Amino acid sequence: MEPKTLLITGFMPFGGENRNPSWEAVRALPKRIGAWTLVKLLLPVEFGRAAALASKAADECRADAVLCVGLAAGRTAVTPEFVGVNVRDASIADNAGYRPEGEPINANGPAAYFSTLPVRKMTEAIASAGVSARLSYTAGTYVCNDLLYTLLDRFSDTPVRVAFVHLPLEKDLPLESSILALTAAIEAI
Repeated sequence: MEPKTLLITGFMPFGGENRNPSWEAVRALPKRIGAWTLVKLLLPVEFGRAAALASKAADECRADAVLCVGLAAGRTAVTPEFVGVNVRDASIADNAGYRPEGEPINANGPAAYFSTLPVRKMTEAIASAGVSARLSYTAGTYVCNDLLYTLLDRFSDTPVRVAFVHLPLEKDLPLESSILALTAAIEAI
């Protein structure tokens, strides 16, 4: 099987935290999982900028797929996201101080895009690995959704496939379980 390149991203801390489990889990992954060679990228929690950096990195590494990982406080399961919606609406400012309210991500774009990686299969694989998982139908309207929607828009007419996975806080899911979940999800792609 020919090796393929997966760009996998995690986020910097935000909201006053000093760690972000999304990056802690991503950076702990091996360089290779199954047929995938992983290229890891740490992203800022900033509307627009995170997606621009991920898009540039995907082009530079000639990614076959992009898997973005973020944090969803309040969730107790690992949740692959089914859809990204065309809206920016934040209850808190991003790390650059920007707090949009009801703005479109792309004024000329469709209302939503569906993930192009097999998120249902990924969810099943995570659960089969013994980690609580469920398919999610909302990536929210913060930077995570902004990143997912923008990358799906950017790569919509290309062979590059895109998905997003939310992890719970470390108090709700130990880091080792997050690493196991991401490994299972990647093996299912």
